[in-house]
Amino acid sequence: MSADVTVSESAFIEVDRVEKVFDVRRRTGFLKRELRRVRAVDAISFRVARGEMVGYIGPNGAGKSTTIKMLTGILTPSGGRLRVAGIDPSRERTRLAHRIGVVFGQRTTLWWDLPLIDSYRLMHRMYRIPDGRYRENLDRLVELLDLAALLEVPVRQLSLGQRMRGDIAAALLHDPEVLYLDEPTIGLDVVSKARVREFLRELNAERGTTVLLTTHDLQDIEQLCSRVMVIDHGRLVYDGALSGLHEAGESERTLVVDLERELPPIEAGEAARVVRVEGPRQWLAFPASASAAPLVAHIAARYPLLDLSVREPDIEAVIAKMLYAPGSSGEGSPERRAVVPGAGGS
Repeated sequence: MSADVTVSESAFIEVDRVEKVFDVRRRTGFLKRELRRVRAVDAISFRVARGEMVGYIGPNGAGKSTTIKMLTGILTPSGGRLRVAGIDPSRERTRLAHRIGVVFGQRTTLWWDLPLIDSYRLMHRMYRIPDGRYRENLDRLVELLDLAALLEVPVRQLSLGQRMRGDIAAALLHDPEVLYLDEPTIGLDVVSKARVREFLRELNAERGTTVLLTTHDLQDIEQLCSRVMVIDHGRLVYDGALSGLHEAGESERTLVVDLERELPPIEAGEAARVVRVEGPRQWLAFPASASAAPLVAHIAARYPLLDLSVREPDIEAVIAKMLYAPGSSGEGSPERRAVVPGAGGS
């Protein structure tokens, strides 16, 4: 999608050449300061249809959280046009608040010293949720997110995974039409991540809630989103399927194999290559767009296998390889980034 695209009036989230510039002062000497303009978001354009689940990813400092804050009305864009459900977030923040839910993985909207249920009661009043709807939503969220045993526990005593589930419930009590998730599974154990992902899938399927997800965990994207957008240095450089991102970045997953004894490097032909060997443990790299099943079957049939695991590629590595691979126009300088075909950046 081109940056010059005319944003459709039917789109639920509309972002048209939006930018955000911060003025930063830094000390350059005794009693001397220099004013520097930092362009956190640089003329990005995209649209999200009602009911879509979209991954919004990129390296640290790429502009993801700044975009989310503009979409919620916390920050005002320096330029461009932005609408959520037809509303300008920065001009009608209070009106928009009743139609969106937000979860920041490293911050909580819950009251720290109060039992979890008290936070929900306060939100019941703040959002003026009808009593019947509040009870119905609360009962459903408590059941799906397994919160029954936690309602009387002060928030400060909850584990990170418990608090995250509590935050997600709080963001959904008022039936928002769109949910912004900023690192919702950060620091969670495997069981908590699986529970949160399953809940989000059900929410989207049953209620048609639009979800915009920022994360560093590719499994979040793979299990939840059919579409992914990549932002780098404030510019949208990819917008499409996750498989296309892997192909653009030529990314690889890693199969970690534990054998019964130390052996020479595993021979897997063109399917994979051994990148590391330590005693009976070997690491094999294979294309992220390929299934691990044939490779696992090949190894299990020919080698004395004890255990194995698959490690997903790091998002920063995928993006770095995509943008700065030898031969790309982005090589060597962040100011000369390769724009992937189909991207929304300019």
